[in-house]
Amino acid sequence: MWQLLGLGVDAEQKVLSIAASTNGRFFSTGPDKPTSPNGYVKPNKIEEAETVEVPPPPTEKLLVLGGNGFVGSNVCKEALNRGLTVASLSRSGRPSIQESWANRVMWHQGNLFLSESWKDALKGVTSIISCVGGFGSNSQMYKINGTANINAIRAASKAGVKRFVYISAADFGLVNYLLQGYYEGKRAAETELLTRYPYGGVILRPGFIHGTRRVGSMKLPLGVIGTPLETVLQYTKALNQIPLVGPLLTPPVSVSAVAKVAVRAATDPVFPPGIVDVYGIQRYGQQQR
Repeated sequence: MWQLLGLGVDAEQKVLSIAASTNGRFFSTGPDKPTSPNGYVKPNKIEEAETVEVPPPPTEKLLVLGGNGFVGSNVCKEALNRGLTVASLSRSGRPSIQESWANRVMWHQGNLFLSESWKDALKGVTSIISCVGGFGSNSQMYKINGTANINAIRAASKAGVKRFVYISAADFGLVNYLLQGYYEGKRAAETELLTRYPYGGVILRPGFIHGTRRVGSMKLPLGVIGTPLETVLQYTKALNQIPLVGPLLTPPVSVSAVAKVAVRAATDPVFPPGIVDVYGIQRYGQQQR
């Protein structure tokens, strides 16, 4: 029939291909198909192209340890503003904060010294920021700043959490000796983090952190003192090398900068692991992501 219409074999194959796709599906009729004696293609097997379903991108879930404190609450707000799913773990659980952002956080109550009381909080978590710390006797400070965070780092590593950010503290020379348990605990937690998370562990070492701090029903505007000091002392980095007193000139840093850098470090896979000092926090905090 095709010869009667003046069409060759090549034209016949094109027409067959067009006819096979008229219902919106595309079929395979490759040249390696068997042919009849007169040269016609015999499509004895027609294969429909498969529809590939691409899974949605993974959801980032951030767990903030101590999310109801001064630094922790700012970290929670920063993470929510970036569209992350945010959970918090603390001894008291949900705080009494009457602000809209608090309703978007999944609050967990648990004790870092009792793994059974908080292991459920790790479910689905991709990154952790620890803001856990405190003062007291040397033994208490080592336990809070060191042991509690070490327990969290080990549990996170075992659970397969990708990244862990620890809010530590800058060296302050003589102050380190006066608060020996505090700094020994911090450094012990840092060592554990760098061991367990050589590629996904970040340590922030801010000095004095300023911002509006809530104490009960009162709000303390620490920025009134901290902001001018930060402006002046950010240019005295060379003086930090002076023995004993030099570290006392470490500039303050805003809580918003700490929160911004912490969340970025916890969620950005190319953020370099290791220790970020106060000057690094200032630098990263000023960058637009």
